Amino acid sequence: MELKIPIDELQKALHRTQGIVERKTTMPVLSNVLLEASVEDGLRVSAFDNEIGLVGQHRCEVVKGGAVAVPARHLYEIVRALPGGSVSMRRASNGQVEIHSGAARFKIVATPAEDFPALPKPQSAIAFEIGADVLARMIERTQFAISADETRYNLGGVYLEQGEGGSIRMVATDGHRLSLVDQPLDGAPKLDKGVLIPKKGLLELRRLLGEEGPACRLGFTKGSAVFERAGVVMIMRLLDGQFPDYRQVVPKESAKSVVVGREAFAAMLRRVSVVASDKTFGVRLELGDGKLVATSQNPDLGDARDEIEAQVKGEGLQIGFNAHYLIEAVSVLACDQIRLELSDELSPGVIRPVGEEGYLAVVMPMRI
Repeated sequence: MELKIPIDELQKALHRTQGIVERKTTMPVLSNVLLEASVEDGLRVSAFDNEIGLVGQHRCEVVKGGAVAVPARHLYEIVRALPGGSVSMRRASNGQVEIHSGAARFKIVATPAEDFPALPKPQSAIAFEIGADVLARMIERTQFAISADETRYNLGGVYLEQGEGGSIRMVATDGHRLSLVDQPLDGAPKLDKGVLIPKKGLLELRRLLGEEGPACRLGFTKGSAVFERAGVVMIMRLLDGQFPDYRQVVPKESAKSVVVGREAFAAMLRRVSVVASDKTFGVRLELGDGKLVATSQNPDLGDARDEIEAQVKGEGLQIGFNAHYLIEAVSVLACDQIRLELSDELSPGVIRPVGEEGYLAVVMPMRI
């Protein structure tokens, strides 16, 4: 194998793989990327961790075709350190890969391509086209609510299903809060049932969406999700767990509500939570006459109080929440105002953006 490729193109290819390759694994070959060069197709770069497979196609000048697996992290660090321009790569007779760029020379140990596990093949999938910015926004508005508890396997990802009226819906919950996004979509797929996308695959998908490029396609086969965009394909195994009936968690109606500025609300919570408990970050919200008051107490530090202007509907109420849960729920929004809907001190609160449909967050209250 021998080729010449622009450094920025190779760096982009290797950057895509860094979150997928396994650094600590019982299969050392999974810490490698597979490089496959051909005169017709250029360079193909693949990464696989037995759960997520990624294949990227990249333009380059191929002198001699061939394939080899090389350590992903070390190759990436080498390429990042090279000066601008192009880099030449050649597999030597001793099995090592030689890397040349300007006066810089490297030789790194390689593994035969035959030792690299076969990547899953894309099958016919129920697929739909969606704007990269739209899909990225849906992921950002749900990923924060994914459970970090590895024992709750069925909460370790985002649930995607067909919504109402030609839309797709993403939902995530960790049992303490829930985030839901409904996105109208022309040509939305007709899914027989929802699918559960694992957190790691979702975050790798979000990284790919950050690249400039055309609209993408997302499809689902039995047990797998397939993401396609010009020059790159990612396949990930779906979670097998049964996602809970999230509809039972969302209150049907609320007796009270408060409308506040989104940024002012988040800033107040950050200030007051400075002295809150490091474990619960508990703050108490009190609905007043034209204002929303936030307080916190910590026997080891002291107490804090702050207030902001608010449009309050309904009788007064005092209720406790984890401040970080509220902050994360509103930080993913871009609206000027949010509405916090409440019933009583034991019922969950619902956050909705004012003037925007399709998003809500549910946060369970806490005793303070």
